[in-house]
Amino acid sequence: MEDLDVVAWVQVADGRMLAVRSRGRDLLYLPGGKREPGEDDWSALSREVREELDLELDRASFRELGVIRAPAHDQPDFAHVRMACFTAAYRGAMAAAGEVDEYVYVGRGERHLLAPAARAALDLAERHGLLA
Repeated sequence: MEDLDVVAWVQVADGRMLAVRSRGRDLLYLPGGKREPGEDDWSALSREVREELDLELDRASFRELGVIRAPAHDQPDFAHVRMACFTAAYRGAMAAAGEVDEYVYVGRGERHLLAPAARAALDLAERHGLLA
């Protein structure tokens, strides 16, 4: 079984990481998703964040945090997720849109609310000093 290959936006504010709940999902995920054919990481992530949260990411501040691999949650065709994690500043007023029903900021004490890949991203953010 191959990995589900996705991009994700790691947004941290006040020591908490942004997570979203997609329609019908029990755990929280990071904003982002799969690349469409021909899309690079920037194009895919900026499109996904626009579709999910109605925000525009800032290209000049876009940078990679790292790539994580974790067990896939709620993805029967994949055993693992390979998630390239990026940070970027944004413009706009955040609003749940498209397939996203809600967005929340979670801290270390709420990791149980996160899907396995999002937990790994929380650890990655902490290693990069983003969670104060």
